[in-house]
Amino acid sequence: MSLVRFENLHEVRRLCHWGPIIALSVIAICSTMAIIDSVIWYWPLDTTAGSINFLMLLNWTVLILYNYFNAMFVGPGYIPLGWKPENPKDTQFLQYCRICQGYKAPRSHHCRKCNRCVMKMDHHCPWINNCCGHLNHAYFTSFLLLAPLGCSHAAFIFVMTMYTQLYERISFGWSTVKIDMSAVRQFQPLMPFSVPAFAATLFALGLALGTTIAVGMLFFIQMKVILRNKTSIESWIEEKAKDRIQHYQTGEEFVFPYDLGSRWLNFKHVFTLSGTPRGNGLEWPVHSKCHQYTLTIEQLKQKADKRVRSVQYQAVEDYNGACCPLNKGFRTFFRTPCTEEPRIPLSKGETVLATRGTKWWMYGDKIVSEEEMRAGVRVRGWFPRRCVEKCHYDTAANESTSDKKVN
Repeated sequence: MSLVRFENLHEVRRLCHWGPIIALSVIAICSTMAIIDSVIWYWPLDTTAGSINFLMLLNWTVLILYNYFNAMFVGPGYIPLGWKPENPKDTQFLQYCRICQGYKAPRSHHCRKCNRCVMKMDHHCPWINNCCGHLNHAYFTSFLLLAPLGCSHAAFIFVMTMYTQLYERISFGWSTVKIDMSAVRQFQPLMPFSVPAFAATLFALGLALGTTIAVGMLFFIQMKVILRNKTSIESWIEEKAKDRIQHYQTGEEFVFPYDLGSRWLNFKHVFTLSGTPRGNGLEWPVHSKCHQYTLTIEQLKQKADKRVRSVQYQAVEDYNGACCPLNKGFRTFFRTPCTEEPRIPLSKGETVLATRGTKWWMYGDKIVSEEEMRAGVRVRGWFPRRCVEKCHYDTAANESTSDKKVN
């Protein structure tokens, strides 16, 4: 079982970010209030069930923090600076990263936030202030599973505490409900349940329920990634590959190379008893119809093809740039990208060049006026997929955009 190791003190600075601060604050509030309410509701030393309840609560907290800190500090794994394949001829199948001064290994991508090429990069997560990739994918997904389970347990404790403490203080009339918070109970609790305690418990209950829903949705998204062995970036590459084949009528059959044929095999590739995923992050087991560089060759084809490098879309709905828009559908709201990258507001009729995306969101550059272009204005960010429709491909616009290559 791997442990958190600090290669240098710079790693500790990952905690000094709004994402970890909020995440750890939610964990601390829910755990502390659940422990206090457990003492009030079900004193652990009186019964076996009370002891089990208390130990389970502590167990959730320890496991959540263990996986959270491993996801943050173990990191995704980075391609060594200046890396080259063992066979020099293989460099023709790989993209070169000017920042890392080396070639990008299969499934790796350059992260602007981390400023490194990341092994099997899925996304940069602000909640751990690090990328989710090869080495920490299992820890990150385990955290996404344990956090809703722990919060569900905590929410149950909060509800039972409020119910048992307020039951004898509530008198029901035909038309009114009166709550006397100063009433004296027949049996004095070990800890007083006052008005501030009630307010704190109610607040913690809201946090626990919100975390259960939000993080639970993220868990199912990550499980889909693991069971298909396909990252969100690779999904976009696959979508553009099929679009390229359809447009040119090449008759090719695109087979995603990293799907091992069954969900169980894909699952075992990430989750192991040791906690360390299989493979070195540079070479990968592939489908029988593919080879190590099948996807990287497809990326090079797309990079050379100006038509698919950036796909042009036109806005058919207004979008105000909200992070989680309530008026764009349930799935758009809950599947908002977990990233610090900005959202761009759109007005009906505006044009954007999409460079990547997910099933519900897209990322790209809004086409601005010539005056704004001369002034160096560049509007780039995420927008809901339902707000745009694919239109013709503007080669000239693609050329001006592609000159500013992103590693």
